Amino acid sequence: MQSLYDFNYEQMQQFALDCGWKTFRGHQIFQWLYRNRVDEIDEMTNLSLETRELLKSRFIINPLKLIRKQVSHDGTTKFLFQLEDGALLESVMMIFDYGKSICVSSQVGCNMGCAFCASGLTKKKRNLTSGEMVAQVMYVQKELDKTQDRLSHIVVMGTGEPFDNYENVMNFLSCVNHDRGLGIGSRHITISTCGIVPRIYDFANEHTQYNLAVSLHAPNNELRNQLMPVNKAYPIEELMKALTYYSTENNRRLTFEYILLKGVNDKPSHAKELAKLLKGLNAYVNLIPYNSVDEKHFKSVTHDEAMIFYDMLMKNHVRCTIRKEHGNDIDAACGQLRIKEIKKGNGE
Repeated sequence: MQSLYDFNYEQMQQFALDCGWKTFRGHQIFQWLYRNRVDEIDEMTNLSLETRELLKSRFIINPLKLIRKQVSHDGTTKFLFQLEDGALLESVMMIFDYGKSICVSSQVGCNMGCAFCASGLTKKKRNLTSGEMVAQVMYVQKELDKTQDRLSHIVVMGTGEPFDNYENVMNFLSCVNHDRGLGIGSRHITISTCGIVPRIYDFANEHTQYNLAVSLHAPNNELRNQLMPVNKAYPIEELMKALTYYSTENNRRLTFEYILLKGVNDKPSHAKELAKLLKGLNAYVNLIPYNSVDEKHFKSVTHDEAMIFYDMLMKNHVRCTIRKEHGNDIDAACGQLRIKEIKKGNGE
């Protein structure tokens, strides 16, 4: 059954018109969902019984069932949810100095096949609907409501490739960004892509204020082909051309994600090559310690080794940081908790 979270504000108003109601009815439903944060349609007490019965016959609110929850010593909280069709997905809430952020999944499984990633251990079963993405955010926000706290940031960096589910992701963001929704500011929302070039052009032409992060992980085609199969379809030259267009159209800083893999992409020569690749771009590099995955052979660098790479980039005028590790005492790598549950024979 479809979730009411699937509708953005304008779609909810159109739905009201399609039902023969006034648009204000759509406004009321939207407010019940996001401001009052109800769990059941019957809690929408200023709607008539007839209206509520119609909604209940066609819709649910929350399509997620919590299967498992892990809490790290640093407050990072990982949620494993099950969907109505039995599919499993993960969401992660992280605590930063600037607030609380949720990492949202956009697909069940992933077809990108990145060599180091746990998410790609199972192929994509399907895209998540916009409502299933909204529901991840709303579940965590309702948890925070208990302590009168709120989510301040959203990153679409969980399982799946967001630009392989472009329309649903953009619809999801319009719901949580809308001032009558959760009202999370555009500049507090980040979408990550491994480099689906046609969608980067589409995204550039949207002229939103959302942040764009690019999973790069290698400074040349030879190495990136080994680590990220998407590079064979959209090599670095095409990717950088699309990103230059994005920067020109939006005047926004780009973030490049770079997982440091010991002995693979962490040499000073790689840092120099990366600096050369990004020269002239308004770019920022997020160096990421690798979270080991049992099924993968990669290892993380030490802090000292990461600092050598960091210093090399900084000396070559590339702004960067080393991401603080979160949840390293739980199933930290994206997709790990879901994979463990599947191995147990639970779900999917």
